[in-house]
Amino acid sequence: MTLVVSADYEAMSRSGAEFIMGAIRRVPDALVCLPTGSSPARAYELLAAHGRLEPELFGRVRWLKLDEWGGLPIDHPATCERYLLDRLMIPLEVPAARFFGWQSQPEDADAECQRMADWLAAHGPIDLCVLGLGLNGHLGFNEPAPALQPGPHVAALSSASLTHSMLGGERAGIRYGLTLGMADILHSRRLLLLVNGAHKAEAMRRLAERQITPEFPASFLWLHPALTIIADRAALAETDARRFR
Repeated sequence: MTLVVSADYEAMSRSGAEFIMGAIRRVPDALVCLPTGSSPARAYELLAAHGRLEPELFGRVRWLKLDEWGGLPIDHPATCERYLLDRLMIPLEVPAARFFGWQSQPEDADAECQRMADWLAAHGPIDLCVLGLGLNGHLGFNEPAPALQPGPHVAALSSASLTHSMLGGERAGIRYGLTLGMADILHSRRLLLLVNGAHKAEAMRRLAERQITPEFPASFLWLHPALTIIADRAALAETDARRFR
């Protein structure tokens, strides 16, 4: 595991964008799995800006949506789909064939999970999975529980997820989460965890304990052989960075 300590959110975002571009330079047709939320937002802006300077860098990349709010119309401004389209896919002019993800209102949610599992079996593994750290340790919608699901699944959403900033208070219509499972994440060739802000300090402190438990899903990241964490100093305020070495 590699920890990169950044001075602030802007520095974390720039390091994150450089890391993602470095992975793409190594594997031009990489399958990159993307989260949503505030942590990666600026990094995505920087990727989009670089796409105007070097569009060929992104010409073969395949993008995968990590999770989705179940129940919202796919064009709703709070969906993960809309978030990624507006911030990255449209600016980079990514064709639909190279952007794959969940339907937000599937007729059969279990069948939608099987569709995702089949797609991953045919097109995976994920080359780079980018992640954010939930306040309760969730990754995607892999929520704290007595046991974690390995593959794509329907998730019961915690209060921490339902009060996520990207919803802007909009909870009407959200019935569940759709997400890749912990095994899908851990089978990725490389993982990048972006963490910023004093509000994440407690979660980072707990992650540094290295006690692997489904009650704190992010703890499973310690099992991965190629994890990079880029965190700002505020997120590490309660943690001795040496504990990540």
